[in-house]
Amino acid sequence: QVQLVESGGGLVQPGGSLRLSCAASVNIFSIYTMGWYRQAPGKQRELVARITSGINTNYADSVKGRFTISRDNGKNTLYLQMNTLKPEDTAVYYCRMDWGGRIYWGQGTQVTVSS
Repeated sequence: QVQLVESGGGLVQPGGSLRLSCAASVNIFSIYTMGWYRQAPGKQRELVARITSGINTNYADSVKGRFTISRDNGKNTLYLQMNTLKPEDTAVYYCRMDWGGRIYWGQGTQVTVSS
């Protein structure tokens, strides 16, 4: 059974940093696309950042220059380094994996940016 487990969320002040991790229960070496999405209260889930197996990346305009997505295939883990956090980054962050024609989601981790 495929499982994605996120960690690293929490409460941080504006301007602070967090690093999210997503540990997969399968070998991600051959998985082409993985990504981070977020959902704020009352809003739709939106793409934050995506990375392919060829390490090509793309980001939402709102996080460009502040967030960095990366993957460690040896550890079967996806990361999201978030710097210069803003209150509008507050949301539940989800890891997503596209594999074998199916989409898998983690359970989410809460990120709250507040003073």
